[in-house]
Amino acid sequence: MSIFSISAAKRISFFCTCLLALMMVTPAHADMEKIMKSGVLRVAVYDDFHPFSIRVKGDNAGQGIDIDIAAALAKKLDLKLALLPFPPGEGLNDDLRNMVWKGHYLGYGPADLLIHVPVDMQLMRENPQVTIFAPYHTETVRLVRNIASVPQFNGLPSMAGKKIGVEKVSIGAVVLLGEEDGRYRNDVKIFTTPIEALEKLKAGELDGVLANRSEIESVLHDDPRFEMSEVAFQRLPRKGWTIGMAVKKDNQELASRLQAAMNDLFASGEMLRIFAKHHVQIVKP
Repeated sequence: MSIFSISAAKRISFFCTCLLALMMVTPAHADMEKIMKSGVLRVAVYDDFHPFSIRVKGDNAGQGIDIDIAAALAKKLDLKLALLPFPPGEGLNDDLRNMVWKGHYLGYGPADLLIHVPVDMQLMRENPQVTIFAPYHTETVRLVRNIASVPQFNGLPSMAGKKIGVEKVSIGAVVLLGEEDGRYRNDVKIFTTPIEALEKLKAGELDGVLANRSEIESVLHDDPRFEMSEVAFQRLPRKGWTIGMAVKKDNQELASRLQAAMNDLFASGEMLRIFAKHHVQIVKP
C-alpha cells in the first residue's frame, strides 16, 4: 500500500472516530438544550410518600423534603419546576423505566429527573439506561416506643407481648413478621401508612412502631414521651440505604449540572435547612 493510501486510510479512520464521538455527544446536548429552551425541569416524585412528598388538599405543588429539593435544584438551573407525582410500581426497575427512560404505558412520564432513588450497585447494573447519582441522605429503620409502657429497651425481646404498629407492604412489616420464626406476629398491628401507625402511638393505642427514621422524626419530633432505638435485623443493612437521583443515561450534561447544584445546596447549608423544616435529621452519605 502506498504512503498516500495509508494516509488516506488514517484520515478516514479519524473522521469516523470523530463522527461516532459526535453522535454519542449530540443526544445529551440536545436533551439539555431542549430542557433549557422549555424553561422547565420536570421532576418525578413518589405520590404521598411522607415526609418526602406529600399531597396536600388545595395545594397543587404538595409538600415534602423531595419537593423542596426539586424546587431548589430547578432554581439553581434557572428553570421552573413541574412536578410529576406518580404511584410506585411493583419494583424500582418499573419506576426507573416509567419515570426516567421510557415512560408509562398509561401515558405519563418520563420526567427529566427522578428523586429518591436508592444508590445501589445492583440496581445500577439492572438498569443500564439510567444514571443514578447525587446521594443526599441515608435512611434507616428504627423502632420508636412509648416510654411509659416500655420503660427499658434491651432489643426487640423487650417488645414481646406489646402492640407494635407497622405499615402494610413495608420493609418494617416484612422483617418484623418474619423475625425469630414469627415470634412477634401476634403483636403486630398493620396500618395503611406509617403515619397512621405513629398517630396511634401518640394517642396511646400502641406501645411501639417500626418505621423509617425520617417518618418517625417527622411525626414525633422531640416528644419526650417516646424514644427511638436501633434494632438489628439480619435481612436489613445495619447502616441503612442511601438515596439519590436518576436521569437518562445519555443526559450526562443534566446530571453534571444537577450534581453541581446539589453540591451547592450542601455547601450553603440549604440542604440541612430543608430537612430541618420537616423535622428530619439529615444523614449525609
